[in-house]
Amino acid sequence: MQDRVVTLVAVPRIQRHTLLVLVGTQVAGGVGVAAGIAVSSLVAADLSGSEIVGGAAQTGMVIGAAIASFALSKVAARSGRRPALALGYGLGTLGAIGSVVAVAAGSWPGLLAALVPFGGAVAAGLAGRFAATDLADPRRIARALAIVVWAVTVGAVAGPNLAAPSQRWAEALGLVGATGPFLLCAAAFAIAGVGTLVGLRPDPLLLARQHAAEAAERAERAGEPVEPSSAGPPSTPWQVLRALPLAQLAVAGIVVCHLVMVGLMSLTPVHMAHGGATLQVVGVVISLHVAGMYALSPLFGWLADRVGRRSVLGLAAVLLVIAGLVAGSAGGSDAGRLTVGLVALGLGWSAGLVAGSALLTEVVPIADRAGVQGLSDVAMNVAGALGGVLAGVTVAISSYAVLGVAAAALVTVFLLLIVLREVIRPRAAAAG
Repeated sequence: MQDRVVTLVAVPRIQRHTLLVLVGTQVAGGVGVAAGIAVSSLVAADLSGSEIVGGAAQTGMVIGAAIASFALSKVAARSGRRPALALGYGLGTLGAIGSVVAVAAGSWPGLLAALVPFGGAVAAGLAGRFAATDLADPRRIARALAIVVWAVTVGAVAGPNLAAPSQRWAEALGLVGATGPFLLCAAAFAIAGVGTLVGLRPDPLLLARQHAAEAAERAERAGEPVEPSSAGPPSTPWQVLRALPLAQLAVAGIVVCHLVMVGLMSLTPVHMAHGGATLQVVGVVISLHVAGMYALSPLFGWLADRVGRRSVLGLAAVLLVIAGLVAGSAGGSDAGRLTVGLVALGLGWSAGLVAGSALLTEVVPIADRAGVQGLSDVAMNVAGALGGVLAGVTVAISSYAVLGVAAAALVTVFLLLIVLREVIRPRAAAAG
């Protein structure tokens, strides 16, 4: 009994240590992911001479992230966060090394194949936000999660800026210059993986499950009701999700926000290029968009803890509607309006990811949490891939303006769903 008391007393200290480790690994992993995203399409296009192949590089990475998210959730459910995150970064390291070999050999098929396991690092970065919540104070779940999301900001800024120097370093070593960014990715992912294995002790998910099991045991001895998932037969993540309407709302919010963000963001550079914008102007707009995605996540975490997760999901939807309408109404040369739209897009994505992830963590029992969180990340990555494809088709057959309106319309449907759930149904129930 004394060991249990000591463990419970130590939880805040362990949580602080967990957050510190996660922030460090997110920075390292973020450097690798951002550098890879920045150069993979360009290198693939250069090797193949085809812009279509260049676009397929990003698709391969997204597919890899979706597959890895499923695998990581299985490992986390069975063995904890530490081996799951280490697996993701390990896959990313192998993918980055494979990319180095493919680029050195001048093989674009090899590069596309290597970018699939590269996506494992993307999946690990996403899963890291959930690891921050396992031991968090229930009143601070969103803030703990948001700190880890915010840490990606450093990597997102540093990664692309290190891509050019890494090319020079590779050339100084007698290697093909284009291998440099992928060598940087391999080193960053290896650091994140080793940092996870060494630093993430005790495993936050396993410790949280231990505390939940002890609480259930005490409740059972006292004759109090026990959480069904802690005593009943195992359920699949899909079965758990179907049984929890609020979890469905959380996943829907994450998926819609990611689909709209990827769709609009991926076609904005093309729209601006057609309008005559320089690469430097495009870079500024996208950089401000990325800043909106991550820099204010702690604010959204604080809001989600203070005013409620569903309220912040509603705020995310409003921001995304504004983003679609403002960006969609801007011409390719209107950098100012596009900047406003893309910053709102980043902010809406951030609010939706933080609030949706916190709501999902809050309503799913600890025994089922890792599996459902993994299912959410799989759906998120698939939505991202779908968003990019649908956006390209929409612009090809119509225009960027139609894309903006379509994005706003889709989010409006989700916003109406939130209003129906939060306002109309409670009033109808009270009246009944």
